[in-house]
Amino acid sequence: MKRFSLLLSVILAAALLLSACAKPAPTEAPIVAPPTEEPATEPPVASEAPAEAITLVVWDQYYRDVESQVMNTLNAEFEAAHPGVKIERVVKTLDDLKVTLKLALAEEDGPDVAQVNQGRSDMGAMVEAGLLLPLNDYMSTFNWGERFSASVASRNSFTEDGKTFGSGNLYGVSPTAEVVGVYFNKTLFEANGWTVPTTFEEFEALLATIKAAGVTPISFGSLDGWNAIHEFSAVQHLLVSLDYINNFTYGVNNVSFDIPENQQAAAVMQDWVDMGYFTDGFAGIGYDDSNKTFKAGEGAMTITGSWMTGEFLTDTDQEFGFFLLPGNPGQTRLAIGGVGVPFSIRKTTAQPDLAAEYLDWMISPRAAELWAGVGMLPAMPMAADANVEVDPLFTDTMNAWNTINAENAVGHYIDWATPTFYDTIVAELQKLFGKVTTPAEFTAAVQADYAAFLSGN
Repeated sequence: MKRFSLLLSVILAAALLLSACAKPAPTEAPIVAPPTEEPATEPPVASEAPAEAITLVVWDQYYRDVESQVMNTLNAEFEAAHPGVKIERVVKTLDDLKVTLKLALAEEDGPDVAQVNQGRSDMGAMVEAGLLLPLNDYMSTFNWGERFSASVASRNSFTEDGKTFGSGNLYGVSPTAEVVGVYFNKTLFEANGWTVPTTFEEFEALLATIKAAGVTPISFGSLDGWNAIHEFSAVQHLLVSLDYINNFTYGVNNVSFDIPENQQAAAVMQDWVDMGYFTDGFAGIGYDDSNKTFKAGEGAMTITGSWMTGEFLTDTDQEFGFFLLPGNPGQTRLAIGGVGVPFSIRKTTAQPDLAAEYLDWMISPRAAELWAGVGMLPAMPMAADANVEVDPLFTDTMNAWNTINAENAVGHYIDWATPTFYDTIVAELQKLFGKVTTPAEFTAAVQADYAAFLSGN
């Protein structure tokens, strides 16, 4: 595969660039006065031991090799920039964090900084228990708003009582990101003279052209269930507003799933089934198997997330690209996206300002550079002079993320909407794709789950 050095030209300008984010001065180590000289006739007095270093305890869930290497590098460089500060790193799996972190944050010697999973059951519960420090003031101090759009920040936000998700105070910042779009087989596209579409109308015309050429337009397998949410939601996000998708996901303002736009997206899914645009027998094909056939050149495109980039770069003789599913003129151009597990600060830490500097370092241009260097999509842009060797496919996904971040067009994984929503929508999408229910019946059935949640809240 071709590789090249990623320069400023691949990073969007405007609000995303961090050209003027001033950082507070590094925390200085305590100054120890030299021992006082005693008269020669007296026995020498032992000098006092140097003051202990300031220790910042950090819990993270980057246990895989390349992720851990990034964290070790960032921690070492943070210590070098803050003489007298020692990072005590504790590595756990996300499952371990979910089990142990709430109790640990309630202890006086608990972690000063920890990664806290988004959502009502984790971050919301910890906010409600008064365990996390609001970060609003630090967001202003460090100009984090220049790195993240409001829609991204909302994913790590709750009201002070922990009840309302997506608004109120900021309680975490995320160093990594992901975006759902269209991977396409460049090898097939170039051989057949196909070009990347710029409107949804062009996209559907391309599907027909590819099908007529005897190639599967969209490699897809719905056996696992969850990825069918992405097929539907990718189209849905072109038809609804950001306000709607925020309100729906966060459970506010009494919106409904049973709306014409969602029925239209459901109808598109059934049209694609009727036209044969999906892999033959998709209902019995798993997600991983579908990706393997796509990687082998059987299928022109697939709709999934940026987490597949590394997989599509290895053990294949095909070359791939990535683009955002385009909307028609006048439509919103939202895309399903999200950010990784955020770093938060324990509310009772003795070092809140130092902890905030640590969070700022975790979402710095340097951190972005290191994450990009190991093939992980950073949630924040890199510095203007960054020079990281990456693959063009990775650059495609990073440009897609920067685009929706800059345009405040980061949508949602809609299965966050209620504690039971995932099971409900997976079951109803299976019926929809199987043509055993209509678009109107689909939206009504999903709305029943959502309405039950709202009434309970």
